[in-house]
Amino acid sequence: MLRGEDDFHVVGDASDGPGVVSLAARARPDIVLLDVEMPNHHPMRTLPRLLEVAQPPKVIILSMHDDPQLVQELLGAGAHGYLHKAIRSQELLLAIRSVHAGRHGVTVLVSQAIAPPPRAAAPQGVLTEREQEVLALVANALSNRQIAVQLAITEGTVKRHLRNIFGKLSAVSRIDAVNKATGSTLPHPLVRPVQSLPPLASMKQIMDRCTIDT
Repeated sequence: MLRGEDDFHVVGDASDGPGVVSLAARARPDIVLLDVEMPNHHPMRTLPRLLEVAQPPKVIILSMHDDPQLVQELLGAGAHGYLHKAIRSQELLLAIRSVHAGRHGVTVLVSQAIAPPPRAAAPQGVLTEREQEVLALVANALSNRQIAVQLAITEGTVKRHLRNIFGKLSAVSRIDAVNKATGSTLPHPLVRPVQSLPPLASMKQIMDRCTIDT
């Protein structure tokens, strides 16, 4: 399917984790579409190795798994997108093109099962508005420096906000804080269910729905 697109050039494919890393180092692709299920492969080990090659590619995860923690961990580790295998071919093509174009955000298309259920509103004052903004950017896998630029504050201020967030949520890591806040205090959802996407109309309309704005 990808080879049939005029603007795509498939430089190769690999059947296991080490093969993916070796091929990426040799062929230097712009995008790696990384399946979660392959021999001799765990995405949390393979992904960092891909990002260490001489010209690291942008990595989009392709998976049949509906595991919110896995989604958040892989995005936090540097993946540019997470796509469920139930998505339509046009959604796959649009996601790849969006990541390649460098659109600001993280593309996440998942099945309805992963969409977080409605939760009661968090008690007032749990996180300040600024802390919510910081945590939303953390969920989008931005570094402290990127968050500082985005919010026009110093990197030290970002670290202070994170310390406060960790204390209020009793979190031990960035991912733990995001996990504990998802669905309650975050101003933007981390994931969008495939079923919520509108009928195909234009790239802009679809990517506005499946890309997390930062």
